[in-house]
Amino acid sequence: MNTIIAFILMFGLLVFVHEWGHLIFAKRSGMLAREFAIGFGPKVLYFTKNETLYTIRLLPIGGYVRVAGEDPEIIELKPGHHIGLEYNSDGYVKQIIVNNKSKHPTAQVIEVERADLDHDLVIEGYEIGENEKLTFKVARDAVFVMDEKETQIAPFDRQFASKTVGQRAMQLFAGPMMNFILAILIFVILGLVQGIPSDRALIGDVQADSPAHDAGIKSGDEIIQIEGNSVTTWKEFTDVVKARPESPIDMLVLRKDGEEHALTVVPKKATDMEGNEIGQVGVTLAFEKSFFGTFKYGFVQTYETTKLILVNLGKLITGQYSLDMISGPVGIYDATDQVVQTGFMNFLMWTAMLSINLGIINLVPLPALDGGRLLFVGIEAIRGKPIDPQKEGIVHFVGFALLMLLMIVVTWNDIQRLFL
Repeated sequence: MNTIIAFILMFGLLVFVHEWGHLIFAKRSGMLAREFAIGFGPKVLYFTKNETLYTIRLLPIGGYVRVAGEDPEIIELKPGHHIGLEYNSDGYVKQIIVNNKSKHPTAQVIEVERADLDHDLVIEGYEIGENEKLTFKVARDAVFVMDEKETQIAPFDRQFASKTVGQRAMQLFAGPMMNFILAILIFVILGLVQGIPSDRALIGDVQADSPAHDAGIKSGDEIIQIEGNSVTTWKEFTDVVKARPESPIDMLVLRKDGEEHALTVVPKKATDMEGNEIGQVGVTLAFEKSFFGTFKYGFVQTYETTKLILVNLGKLITGQYSLDMISGPVGIYDATDQVVQTGFMNFLMWTAMLSINLGIINLVPLPALDGGRLLFVGIEAIRGKPIDPQKEGIVHFVGFALLMLLMIVVTWNDIQRLFL
C-alpha cells in the first residue's frame, strides 16, 4: 500500500509540475487553455476555474494542457444551421445554442448564413420565416451550448497559432523546464535535510565485516594519503580502490581528534554494471552541512544526472543498449517499490531523477512530444512561415500512435521481467 500511495503521489507531482508549466505560459501569453488534465481516458474528478477545465482522468499515463487552436474545434457553424442565441446585458451574443433549443425557450432561433468567430466575431442569418438578414455581434467570451455542455469560443488572438514564435516555443518548453526546476528543488531539499556530499575523501558509513572495517577505517576518517601520494577528493580515493582489487593499499587517515593513522586495506573484488572487475572497500562518502553549498549541489546534481541520462539515451540510439532496457509504467512502479523500501530520502532522490528523465524525454524531437512540436516551431522561424497545420497534425497523430505502440511494447517487456 505504501508503494501504491508513493507511486501515485510521485506520478501526480511529476505530471502536475510539467503541465503546470505549459498552463502558466499559455495563460501569460493570452492563450485560452481549455483543459488541464492529469491522466488520460474518462474523467474521475473535474472542476472549472478561470476558463479552464481541470480534470483528473482514469489512466495514469501522462497528462496534457489543451490550448485553443492546437486541434480542430469540434463545433463549426455552417450555412443552413438553426441555432438559438442568448444575449448579455450589452446586447452581445453570450450563448450559442447548437441543439436542444426547446430547453432554452428565451433563445432567439435563427438560420445561419455566415459565422466568423475567429476575427469579426459576428453571426449573420435570418429569423425563421423572415427574409431580412440580421447581424449579431458575439461576445469574446461567448460559449457554444451542445448537449447542455458549454464550450467557450476562441477568437484568433486567444489561439496558439496567433502567438509569436517565441511565445509558442516558450509555452512548449515550459513543461520540461519545470521538471528540471523541480529536480533542482528536490536536490536542494535533500541537501538541507541530510547535507551535501563532502568535497574531501571523508568517510561516512563503514560496512560491517568489510575490508575498510577490517583495516580499522572509521566513520569520520579523512583519507589524506595513498601510497605516499596526497589525496584531496573522493574521486581520487575511489579511483585507486577500483583499480586495485585484492591488492594491499597503504593509506594515511586523519581522525576527528586530529591524529593521523597509517592503515593498510585490501579491496575485495567486485563487478561493475559493464562487467569490469573493480575493487571495493565498503565505505560511503560523508555528508556535510553547508547552506550556500546546498544550492550549488542542487544545480550540480541536476546537471550530472542530465548528462548521465543523455549518455544512456545516446547508447540506446546507437544500439549499444537494447529496447529491453527501457522501462514503462510497470517497470517504474517496480523500481519505485524497491526504492521506497530504502527510505524516504532515497524516494525523493528517485523522484528528482525521474523528473529530469521526463524533461529530457519530452525534449526529444519526436512527433507528438514537446520536442517534436518545438521542432516545427523552429522550422517556421527559419522558413518565415508556418507548415500547413493539417500536415503537421497528421505527423503528430502518427507520432502519437507510434508512441502508444512503443508504450505497449515496453509495458509487455516490463511484465515479462516481473513474472517470467
